Amino acid sequence: MGLLMHLSLAEPKYLKESISIISELVNEATFKVTGNGIELVAMDPANVAMVIFKLLPSSFVEYKVDKPQEIAINLSNLKQVLKRAKPNDAITLELDENKLKITLKSNTTRTFSLPIIDLEEKEQRVPELNFAASVKTVSTVLNEAVEDVDIVAESVSFIAENGKFTVQAEGDLSKAHIEVPEGNETKVDVKGDKVRSKYSIEYLKKMINGSKLADEVTISFNKDYPLRLDYRTLDKVSLSFILAPRVEND
Repeated sequence: MGLLMHLSLAEPKYLKESISIISELVNEATFKVTGNGIELVAMDPANVAMVIFKLLPSSFVEYKVDKPQEIAINLSNLKQVLKRAKPNDAITLELDENKLKITLKSNTTRTFSLPIIDLEEKEQRVPELNFAASVKTVSTVLNEAVEDVDIVAESVSFIAENGKFTVQAEGDLSKAHIEVPEGNETKVDVKGDKVRSKYSIEYLKKMINGSKLADEVTISFNKDYPLRLDYRTLDKVSLSFILAPRVEND
């Protein structure tokens, strides 16, 4: 039997960073490898967050897939192998019988084999969501805001209104309020007057690492409704997250 797939990346960054970020939320997942790229849609074990990942064939120097493959793998194992990749290593992924073979090559050639696991999971579908607010901004702006609110509380409110995006949190005694005005770096698109919703900071802290892949982020939300974050680098990679809201109990 020949190899079912042979994929080579010249720069490890997109795969390496993506898996590192996804593995913070998901332990095991199934990658779909087709002629259109490598895709993954997975829920975290608590069913609070969804990850949607796509690595496009144009980010590979060699992309050969005989027929569509589904590869279920332990992500922390994969992350540990990819962590060993140096910035100038070429990474080759091959599927051989029931193993994923990963070769890291520069002045040395290092080969790792990871077992393909059996995952009994229903196929995850990306929900159709309708958002009233969409904010496009520089990734670091969101990172800073989440790091700011993290010091006072466990959940954060995102508020979009005409001309500005506000991030605020309240702890027992402390408060944090970050106002991001619309400008060159930030566009706020909102239907109606004001849209406000609340989310878990713990999850957001893991998701904002998407900034390692893209300079911009699109933040979409609605009142007491899931949040969607999109990180995209044209022709290379897209990483999106959907996060359930923290609905007020009062």
